[in-house]
Amino acid sequence: MSTKFDEAAFYNTLRNGKLLGPVLEPSEFAGVNAIVTAAKSANWPVSWLAYALATTYHETAHTMQPIKEIGNAKYFTRMYDPLGDRPQLSKSMGNTTPGDGIKYCGRGFVQLTWKTNYEKAGRLIGVPDLAIYPDKAMDIEIAGKILIGGMAGGWFSGKSLAHYLPKENKPATIVQFKAARRIINGVDKDQLIADYALRFQNALVACSW
Repeated sequence: MSTKFDEAAFYNTLRNGKLLGPVLEPSEFAGVNAIVTAAKSANWPVSWLAYALATTYHETAHTMQPIKEIGNAKYFTRMYDPLGDRPQLSKSMGNTTPGDGIKYCGRGFVQLTWKTNYEKAGRLIGVPDLAIYPDKAMDIEIAGKILIGGMAGGWFSGKSLAHYLPKENKPATIVQFKAARRIINGVDKDQLIADYALRFQNALVACSW
């Protein structure tokens, strides 16, 4: 990140662009600001922040607000509970008690799932009771810290931003952004999110991130 970053100009660029304009809603501003603030604290390079914003834009259906995984109790039990369809996986990921499937469903800008991951994220971002109160992952500042920590640390798939994007503060290519989708969800919508990332990156570069 450059010390010359013009934050006001960046938000004006978003207002005038096709991603979040022509009106930047207070909720959209709050979401972007939480991510930018967390990225500043981590001294992230421009391509990393652009990809985090693009991923959030996609995963939250363009709202830039933390969301809870779509599904009902039956679905969460089947997917994540020791009484569901994947009992061994559930137990290996810390979901050992009936009801854990519902309690530890996905939340945040990028879906955090499983008790083990809530415990890890809480420990690493300084929210030690996150696994006790998993709905805290819906808090916008906490969601921002989980996003930044998880994308840099490879919490979601074992792959991190450093595997695909420049570590120095220089722009990434569309090919690099496309490959970076593997840190979240394989190649699902990789081209679409890469296009978003390029547009966020252009805005950040224009404002001297």
